[in-house]
Amino acid sequence: MASNKKLLVLPGDGIGPEVMNEVRRIVDWMDKRRHVSFDMQDGLCGGAAIDAHGTPLTDETMADALAVDAVLFGSVGGPKWDDLPFAMKPERGLLRLRKEMDLFANLRPAIVFDALADASALKPELVAGLDIMILRELTGGIYFGEPRGIETLPSGERRGFNTQSYTESEIARVARVGFELAGKRQGRLTSVEKANVMESGVLWREVVQQIGDTEFPNIKLNHMYADNCAMQLVRAPKQFDVIVTDNLFGDILSDCAAMLTGSLGMLPSASLGAEDPTTGRRMALYEPVHGSAPDIAGQGKANPLAEVLSFAMLLRYSFDMGEDADMVEKAVANVLASGKRTGDIAAPGQQPISTSEMGAAILSELDKLAA
Repeated sequence: MASNKKLLVLPGDGIGPEVMNEVRRIVDWMDKRRHVSFDMQDGLCGGAAIDAHGTPLTDETMADALAVDAVLFGSVGGPKWDDLPFAMKPERGLLRLRKEMDLFANLRPAIVFDALADASALKPELVAGLDIMILRELTGGIYFGEPRGIETLPSGERRGFNTQSYTESEIARVARVGFELAGKRQGRLTSVEKANVMESGVLWREVVQQIGDTEFPNIKLNHMYADNCAMQLVRAPKQFDVIVTDNLFGDILSDCAAMLTGSLGMLPSASLGAEDPTTGRRMALYEPVHGSAPDIAGQGKANPLAEVLSFAMLLRYSFDMGEDADMVEKAVANVLASGKRTGDIAAPGQQPISTSEMGAAILSELDKLAA
């Protein structure tokens, strides 16, 4: 029996609990069939935590997140909490987790499964076989920079302002992750900024280039402006291998890349911290890219595949369980190849299956792969 691995499970709001339930079924399967046990601790975050405790994330849950090996997250937010003050909105719980765990590197793969090439908004020949990784800096930039706020000018007009700011060390650490990822893939890294109009972009380009020249000379590095990158993602996405960019541009470009795959319901993500020099452990949080989808919550319509694939990333990056991660990903590919679809990826006229039926189909494929 492998030693237990400590997970904090935060299903969150909306469809989060539903898609998380399908991962729990896979965890149970792994315990029985792969002899891998996880110590799973549940917690509340977002609207669920507000309803129970009056805050989007309690100090106790934050402490739990810092103590476990990895956090598996569902989704956050919904119209029920739209009228709350900004500092109390459900999303602040997730932002606190990212900040206090120092999860600076957000990995968002955009992979087009062969069976879903026709589901993309682009022509199948443009996206068939697509496999790119977008690396988004997650704890700096305009989302966290100071000063920020809304002020009233002497004229009585109000002005909103945010600060885009990066230090050399913040740029350098995410750039190194980008180079390392590229080294394990096709050896190509595209660094994205707006150095033509932003000083922070100038510094970003200089630091990334210096690290490439001195530490990763075998990686092919090129630079691209963010607006051009957005255009290229929908013009010829397979030109990219790994893209590294800042918090704001990464937010936009990763959602753009997500739609190349046909559905946000298909996209996982990993948010990683720095490696502990003594233990090699990284703080880590794994979550699907999709939101809480309150319009379909509780109806059994949610696509659980992004959550399942996030769990596969957890196996790979937090526990070095590459074989098990491959098995989960292969099971997903086989289910899709068999023609089973939830509503978000179903072809016109096709009868979609439910969330739990998709989970059962994955378990059936795992049984076949483990036989």
